[in-house]
Amino acid sequence: MPSETRFRYVVGDIQGCYVTLRALLARCEFDPVLDRLWVAGDLINRGPKNVEVLRYLRGLGERCQCVLGNHDFFLLAVIAGAVKHDPCDTLEDILDAPDRNELVDWLRCKPLIHVEGQSAMVHAGLLPQWSVERAVQLAAEVEAQLRSRDWKTFLRSIWGGKPTEWSDRLQGEDRSRIIVNTFCRMRFLRPDGSLALKPKGTPEDNPGFVPWYAAPSPQWVDHTIYHGHWSALGFRDMGNVLSLDSGCVWGGQLTAVRMEDRQVFQVDAVDDNLPDGWE
Repeated sequence: MPSETRFRYVVGDIQGCYVTLRALLARCEFDPVLDRLWVAGDLINRGPKNVEVLRYLRGLGERCQCVLGNHDFFLLAVIAGAVKHDPCDTLEDILDAPDRNELVDWLRCKPLIHVEGQSAMVHAGLLPQWSVERAVQLAAEVEAQLRSRDWKTFLRSIWGGKPTEWSDRLQGEDRSRIIVNTFCRMRFLRPDGSLALKPKGTPEDNPGFVPWYAAPSPQWVDHTIYHGHWSALGFRDMGNVLSLDSGCVWGGQLTAVRMEDRQVFQVDAVDDNLPDGWE
């Protein structure tokens, strides 16, 4: 951790919107010498300047803390041969970059959760039966695999949507798969507590499902959780949960919160060649 920090700013899904990111940091008066930047996953994909985003964040060194999102995992899975990307994806600038290997190695060494004191950042969410301490332990199981020499084999083995119900007895690929899907893909739970990965939209649009943050008696409740991933939800400050994805790549806004006083900073998307339509 840097020895001196003035402010910490936590930012929602950038998704390759480098010009908008720099506009937001200017609005915040972010100083890379004095301040620190937290990024809640989905650094890349669908936006036009993915390489620029990765190079900038990597260049911040210890002043930047990022967690992996589903789009970041998707890039790694494409490189591993686990999936093929389609025309909606904008990964070519990374795949063709001369420093591709360095950027990919930097990305796959990012964690699934970052915790400081009573604040925690994830991309998607946490299961109610996980304390933050337990979540860190489970994340470390996957992080070790991603940082290993066999990371491509690992990704090919875990790609998929099942199981959807957590158990401490899960082992191997099933265990890793649900850990990744919880941290990176989850929005809703079914009433029985299992993951519902297909529903999107708002909680009001999906009355048969429970937003992960509204599950009863969560074990993580003693921490403030910052998360992204849910553009339809938009920015919401719900007390001990702050949702940060305000749909920048879909023509919405990019949002940052200054953690010391919860001041909110937002800028409209200004990158060119953004995709049409809202996710």
